[in-house]
Amino acid sequence: MIKRLCLALALGLSLCLAVSPLARAAETPLDGKKLFANSCGFCHSKGGLKAGKGPKLANSPRSDDFIVNRIKKGKQGRMPAFARAFDDTKIRAILAYIRSLDEPTQ
Repeated sequence: MIKRLCLALALGLSLCLAVSPLARAAETPLDGKKLFANSCGFCHSKGGLKAGKGPKLANSPRSDDFIVNRIKKGKQGRMPAFARAFDDTKIRAILAYIRSLDEPTQ
């Protein structure tokens, strides 16, 4: 009886510990800069500040909706679609990073 109780407690504790990191991860804000660097930075040079294989993204005249749709759907022959790789929350974090690159115009 005591053995079963100890086993049940150990199992319950391990489940709590297993869920805890997931709960913390859900509360952690997404790092758009890191998402960008890991997936977009290969083509958008200097973190999007300079043109590379892809265009410069700082001070983009494109609307937020355009950028979100381009990330989701890509552009044939130029940019892969990321709709399956990123949910809307991650795409919005990337968009926020891109908008943070905006420099005041002279």
